[in-house]
Amino acid sequence: MTADQVPILVALGTALLALGALLWALRVSDGARGTARRYREVAGDRETENAGLKSVLGAHPGVILVWQGEPMEAEGDDITPPELYGSPVALAGLLSFTDDAISPDPAVRIVEGLADLEARDSAGQDTTLRIRLRELRELGQPFSLTIIGPSGRFLEADGRTAGVRAVVWITDTTIKGLEESSARGKLEEARQVIARDPTAFLDMLGKAPFPAWRVSGMGRLQWANPAYIAAVDGGNLDRVLERQIALDQAAAEQARKTITSGAEHDEVRHIFVSNERRAFRVLTFPLSGGAGCMAFDVTEQENSREELNRHVRAHDETLNHVADAVAIFSSERKLSFYNKAFRDMWDLDEGFLLDRPNHGQLLDRLREQKKLPARPNYPQWRADEISYYLDIDGVKEDKWSLPDGRTLSVTRQRHPMGGLLVLFKDITDHLALQTRFNALIKTQSATLDNLHEAVVVFGSDGRLKLHNRAFERVWDISAERLKEKPDYDDVVSACLRHFHEADIWDAIKLHITDTSARQSTTGEMRRQDGSLLTYLTQPLPDGNTLIAFADVTATRRVESALRERAEAFEAADRLKTEFVRNVSYQLRSPLTTIFGYAELLETQRNGALTERQTDHVRAILSASDHLGKLIENILDLALIEAGRMDLELGELSLEDLIHEGIEMVVSKAEDTEVHVRSDISGSLGLIRADERRLKQVLFNLISNSLRFTQPGGEIVVSARRLGDMVTLSVRDNGTGLDTEKRATSFDSFVSGDQRGAGLGLALVNHFIHLHGGNVGMKSVDGGGLEVTCWLPAQAPVMPSLQPPPAHSEQPTAH
Repeated sequence: MTADQVPILVALGTALLALGALLWALRVSDGARGTARRYREVAGDRETENAGLKSVLGAHPGVILVWQGEPMEAEGDDITPPELYGSPVALAGLLSFTDDAISPDPAVRIVEGLADLEARDSAGQDTTLRIRLRELRELGQPFSLTIIGPSGRFLEADGRTAGVRAVVWITDTTIKGLEESSARGKLEEARQVIARDPTAFLDMLGKAPFPAWRVSGMGRLQWANPAYIAAVDGGNLDRVLERQIALDQAAAEQARKTITSGAEHDEVRHIFVSNERRAFRVLTFPLSGGAGCMAFDVTEQENSREELNRHVRAHDETLNHVADAVAIFSSERKLSFYNKAFRDMWDLDEGFLLDRPNHGQLLDRLREQKKLPARPNYPQWRADEISYYLDIDGVKEDKWSLPDGRTLSVTRQRHPMGGLLVLFKDITDHLALQTRFNALIKTQSATLDNLHEAVVVFGSDGRLKLHNRAFERVWDISAERLKEKPDYDDVVSACLRHFHEADIWDAIKLHITDTSARQSTTGEMRRQDGSLLTYLTQPLPDGNTLIAFADVTATRRVESALRERAEAFEAADRLKTEFVRNVSYQLRSPLTTIFGYAELLETQRNGALTERQTDHVRAILSASDHLGKLIENILDLALIEAGRMDLELGELSLEDLIHEGIEMVVSKAEDTEVHVRSDISGSLGLIRADERRLKQVLFNLISNSLRFTQPGGEIVVSARRLGDMVTLSVRDNGTGLDTEKRATSFDSFVSGDQRGAGLGLALVNHFIHLHGGNVGMKSVDGGGLEVTCWLPAQAPVMPSLQPPPAHSEQPTAH
C-alpha cells in the first residue's frame, strides 16, 4: 500500500461508519415505536378485562369488600375503609342495616351496621362479624357466617385471604330466596317464646330495680329502663336517648370494649347517683347489633368488703407490732402471712418470703442456712412438723435451741381460717433472767439469814412465806415450829410471851390481810425484858407483806447520850457567842480612851516628846488600831454566826477597789520591804457587791500574805472575769502554809503562825459566802500561797447566812 492510498482508505472507513450509525438509529427508533404500540395494546386489553371483571362483580347479588394489606381497624377501633364492589341493588339493600352507622363511606357504614349483629358460623356457634373479621386479618382464618338481621332477614358473609388482601363477600340471602335453617329455626323459636307473652321481657326489664340498657354496635344508647333513667336523672327515655346520657363514661367504655371483643365484661366501680357515691357492679354482654348492660348496686357488699379488709389490715398491723415472730400458713401449707419480727428473727430474703413458700420449703431454707436446731433425723423431724396440719388438738409447744445460742419457744395451733399459726418467742433472755432470779433468791435467802434484823414475810392469806434466822432468835421461836409455814395467829401466839399488846399485833395483821389497808407502817415495841424493838410493815408487789424487827435498845441509849452532848455543845456555843459580844463591847470603851489619849500625845500639844517617847506613843497607836480591828472582826463574826449580817449591795468597779486596797497597805508593805502589785486580765466591768465587805476581804488577804512574806518578797493581786463570775486572788512567794494547817485556816480564832486570833481568813470565807461565792487555797510552785475567791458578778439579794464550809485546797481547774 502506497502513501497516496492511505487518505482514501481513511475517508472510506469514515463513510462506512457513518452509514452504520444511521442504520442503527433507524432500527432503534422503529423498535421503540413498536414497543409503545404494544404497551398501548396491552393496556387497552387490561382496561377491557377490568371493565369485564367489574361488570361481573357488579352482577354479584351482594357486595365485595377488599382491604389492600392495611389493618381492618385503625386507631380507636375505627374501621379502615375497604374497596367496595357489587351490584347497586345489593348495596342499597345492605345500607338499610346501617341506621346506627355514623361514617359517610358506604363500605364502612355496611361493616359498622353488620359487625355486631347476631351471627352463627357453619359449626352452629354464635359469633359476630367483627370477631371473624379480626381473626381473618390477624390469623388469616377464613369464615362463613349467617347474619341474622332485623325483620327476619338473613345475610351470608364469607371471608378469605388473597395474598396480603382480605376479601369479604356479603350476600342478602333474602334476595336470592335462600334461608339459613338453623338461624331461621332460632329466630322462629324466639318468636314463639315472645308470642306467648309479647310484653313479658320488656315489662320485666322495665320494672327491674337495677339499671338496664342497650347500646348499638357503634356504642349509641338505644334503650334504657326506668331505673337507668332515674339513676342518670334523665327525666324520660326520649330525653335520655336524645342526649345519649351515659351512666358514667367508664360504663360507656366498657360497653364498647364488649362490642369490640365480643365477650362479657364484669367490673365494679363507684358512681354518683342522686348526689350519693354508690358502688355498682356493671355487667356488659354482647347482643345482636350491639351490647346489653346492667348495673347492680353493691354498695353494702363493697362496704362490707372494705370493712373486712380494714380488719385484716388492722390485724396484720397489730401482729407487725408484736414482739414475737408470727407466721401463718394457709390450708395449702403456703406462707400466707408473716410479721416484721418473723423476718428479723430468721433474717430471710424478702423476695423468698414474698414468693409464699410452703412450710417444708421454709424449713429446708432455714436448715440450709444452719439456723435450725441440730436434729439426728431431719427428714423425720420435718415430717413431724408438717403432720400438724393433719392432726393438731389445742396448742402444741416445745423449745428449739438454735446454733447461734438463742432458745425459742415454738407454739403451733390451728388457724381459724384454715391452715396453721406458728408463734416463735425468743426466751433466751427469759431463761437467763430465770436463772439469775433463782440465783438471786438463793442470794437473798443467804443475805436474809445473815441480817441482824428479824425479817418475816406473810401472804395475803395470812400464812408465813419466808423468815430468816434472826427472826427465830429475836422472838425465841424454834425453826421446827416455823417449818410448816404456820398462820399469822400461830406465829403471834409464840411471840406474845415477849410482847403481849394484842392491839399492835391486830393492827399488823390488818395490813397483811386487808387489801384496802396495805401500806407501809412503822412502830415500836417495848418488850417484857426492857428491850426496845422497832417494826416496819412493807407491802410487796406480789401481794405479800414484809415485816422487819430491829432491836434498837443500844442505839437509843447512844442517841440519848449524843443528844445530851449536842445540847451541851449548843449551850456552850451560845455562851461563847454572848461572851465574845459582851467582851467586845466592853473592850471598845477603854480602847477608845487609850486611842484618844495616844493621838493627843502624838500631837505634842502638851509638850514635846523625846524620840523614845514618840516611838512608845506610835506603838500604843498601832496596838490600839490592831485591837480595834480585831474587835470589829469579832463583832462581825458574831453577827454572821447569829445570822444577822446583811449586805449593802451596789454597783462597783472591782478594778478600782483593788487599787484602793493596795494603796491602803502600801505604807505597811514598804515598812516590811515587800512589793505589792496588781495583775488584772481584761476588763472586769461593774459588779454588784458590798464594797465595804470586799475591801475587808482584800485587806485581810493582803495582810495575811504580808505576815508570811519575807522582806524583798512579792504579793500579786489578780482578778479576771469569766462570764457571770469574777475571780479575785492574792498570791505571795512567802513561806506558805503546811498542809495540815490549811484544813483549819478558815476556822474562827485559828492563826497560821500563832501570832493572832486568826479571824482574817474566817471573815474572808464568810463574806464571800454571803455574796454567793466560795474560797479556795493552794500552794505556789517555788514556795508561797495563793488564796482565790470566786464571786458572782451579780450577788444574790439574800444568800444563806449559814457559816460556809472551809475549802483548804483550790480546785485545779481554777
